[in-house]
Amino acid sequence: MRQSPEIGSRTRTRAIMEKYGIHTKKSFGQNFLTDLNVLNNIVTAAKITKDDNVIEIGPGIGALTEQLAQAAGEVLALEIDADLIPVLNEVLAPYHNVTVLNQDVLDANLPALIQEQFADPTKPVKVVANLPYYITSPILMNLLASPVDWAAICVMMQKEVAQRLTAAPGTKQYGALTLAIEYQMDAKIAFDVSRRVFVPSPNVDSAIVVLTPRQQPLAVQPFDKQKLFGFIRGCFAHRRKSLWNNLQGVIGKQPATKDKMAQVLGQLGISPQIRPERLTLDQFIALANALHAADLL
Repeated sequence: MRQSPEIGSRTRTRAIMEKYGIHTKKSFGQNFLTDLNVLNNIVTAAKITKDDNVIEIGPGIGALTEQLAQAAGEVLALEIDADLIPVLNEVLAPYHNVTVLNQDVLDANLPALIQEQFADPTKPVKVVANLPYYITSPILMNLLASPVDWAAICVMMQKEVAQRLTAAPGTKQYGALTLAIEYQMDAKIAFDVSRRVFVPSPNVDSAIVVLTPRQQPLAVQPFDKQKLFGFIRGCFAHRRKSLWNNLQGVIGKQPATKDKMAQVLGQLGISPQIRPERLTLDQFIALANALHAADLL
């Protein structure tokens, strides 16, 4: 069922905000999207069908939720702002396939919610969200740490962060976040979003990133996933320094330790003077495994 005008139109967004006395809260990073073309393009980028269950993070006043409801089987919208719950329940009342919960996604038991809230929890589950800029990375890491096998994660974020997620080795955007995403997912930027289509307008432009399960298997498995990413973060601690200098910060500077590190790097054919951003994920895994085997990690 379509309402006219739709929630995502600028006219209706302002009308809803005025009716309910809504003022966006900086503490929650609220910026309401008011462009129906962008909203529809998000649904298209996520390839939402009636066979999908969708979890939306941060529905705001329901603009994207409405478009998802029209395309998906069921939608579970998690909103942290309790003041918006009665608004969402009223404006989304025509859509009987939508459930709204006052829930912080970082505290949510996502597998349990899927079992409890969806009529058929065996359907593919996709995440769609306009993520608050200040908490984009923690939310993504929380989703990837979950045991849920996401069919896709389609999220809007600051354009600069989107470029980091999808960066290639050797570029200035490439880093620990890139590798954390690449470990599990294939990432691509679907399209950019101008700051001018939000109320209020943020200070930066955004982009839609689509994450799908990794198709190419890892060349080798890490000895310990958590330790691997702690190691990778350490290697990027000082981006302008060489891998060798960063390794000393991670492992130590004792002469015997440095001798072992040099031997490991030589065995792997990795130059000590290379910058960390030039190593691929497979190379980082091989290096971490070799350092572990040498009792250095």
